[in-house]
Amino acid sequence: MIDSHCHLDMPRFDADRSDVLDRAWAAGVTGLVVPGVAPATWSALLEWPARDRRVQVGLGIHPQFLPELDERDDERHLAELDTLLGKGLAIAVGECGLDGPTKEKVPMERQLRVLKAHFALARKHRLPLLMHCLRAHPELLKLLESEPVPDAGLLMHSYSGSADLTKKYVRSGCHFSFAGPVSFEEARRPIEALRSVPLDRLLVETDAPDQAPHPHRGQRSEPAYLPLIVEAMARARGETKGALDAALQANTLRLFPVFAG
Repeated sequence: MIDSHCHLDMPRFDADRSDVLDRAWAAGVTGLVVPGVAPATWSALLEWPARDRRVQVGLGIHPQFLPELDERDDERHLAELDTLLGKGLAIAVGECGLDGPTKEKVPMERQLRVLKAHFALARKHRLPLLMHCLRAHPELLKLLESEPVPDAGLLMHSYSGSADLTKKYVRSGCHFSFAGPVSFEEARRPIEALRSVPLDRLLVETDAPDQAPHPHRGQRSEPAYLPLIVEAMARARGETKGALDAALQANTLRLFPVFAG
């Protein structure tokens, strides 16, 4: 099992990060993708795979962090991102994307401009995109009309769209990842969306430290909870865990072939 999206570099793991990793490996997790979210985190992240190849990283600018960054520095940060991606140590571009609640502080125009630059970098460096989209699906779908999915792929992280929107993203070539909410008893929209995703486009994540699955809901999430999410996904889709495990592995290796080595 590979956790396709977890933020183990966040301060909430500073006190016990090694223990968190040990619990993940003991639970059967074989790999993690840790996406960078802001320029200040990039250099340290790039050092991680050299220490443990089971941990791979992406680099990007999360839209929720744009309010903390001076707009006048956007081009400089994107140029630095280009340089660091050129080192060949990151396996993805992102986390990046669009965030509806943030547009009160950062206009959608700026968010789109920064995201378009991430698309260009993904194409240049032949890497998949790790996409955040919260309450901004109309804007993202419109963007995909002019910015095609990079050849290396695009992963809709912790997919929050409806089942109807799924069809449009599938036609664009997107993959989809789901986290803890699919295990919640009252979950409706996430389950409907999960069932609408073709099996060959499906991945799984914890989004740790957020979105912990049942029975850990409300607590800090961690990669060791990945089996709980996979089990919930299998129940919701009416598939055996073994069949789903095999599909998730194949899909993840297609986007992140480094884990096959």
